[in-house]
Amino acid sequence: MQMIRANGIEKSFSTLKVLKGIGLEIGKSEVVSIMGASGAGKSTLLQILGTLSTPDAGTLLIDGTDVLSLRGDALAEFRNRRIGFVFQFHHLLPEFTALENVMIPAFIAGRSRKDAEASAKELLTDLGLAERFSHKPSELSGGEQQRVAIARALINNPAVLFADEPSGNLDTKTKDELHRLFFALRDKYGQTIVIVTHDPDLAAMCDRSLYMVDGVFV
Repeated sequence: MQMIRANGIEKSFSTLKVLKGIGLEIGKSEVVSIMGASGAGKSTLLQILGTLSTPDAGTLLIDGTDVLSLRGDALAEFRNRRIGFVFQFHHLLPEFTALENVMIPAFIAGRSRKDAEASAKELLTDLGLAERFSHKPSELSGGEQQRVAIARALINNPAVLFADEPSGNLDTKTKDELHRLFFALRDKYGQTIVIVTHDPDLAAMCDRSLYMVDGVFV
C-alpha cells in the first residue's frame, strides 16, 4: 500500500527553481532517507510532503488524501492528526514539562486531558523517559529533549512521521541510540517515516535511501 505518492512536484523561490518535477512513492511503514548536499532541495521537499509548504506544480496524496486540495481548518486538522514532525531543533516549549509538551497536539485534536495524559505517559515510558514526566526542557539532556519531541510527534498516532536532520545536534552515542529508536517505533506503531539526513550511517539503516542533486533524485 502506498502511503505517499507525489508526482511532478515543482517549487521556485523568485528565479531559483529548487524542485524540478519530483516524483516519489513511499509505502506504508517504510522508512526512507533523503540525502544530498546543502541546497539540493531536501528540506523544501520535506516541507511540501508535510503540508507546511505548497508546491508551484504537481500532485500529492498522503494516505489516499489529496492534501493539496485541503485549505484552512481542513488542512490543519489533517496535519495535526495524520502527520508528525521532528526537527533538528526540538522546539519544546520551555515553560512546560516534558509531559505537558507531549500532550499539546492531543489537546489541539480535541482529546480529553485523561486520554492525552495516558497516551503521553505511555510514549514517554516507551522512549525511556518514565522518570522525566515533570522535568522541563532545561532539565533534560539534548537526547532526552529530542525524545520528548518524538513523543510529541507521535501523540496523535500519525500515519507519517517526517524528520529533518533529527540527530544533527547530538553526540555520537546519543545519535546512534536515536537512530535505532526510529526503527523500534516503526516496528511498534507502524508509521511511515521519511528522514532528511546528512548521516550515512542513518541512511544505511533505512529501507531505502534517495539522493537529491539540484532539485531532482539521481
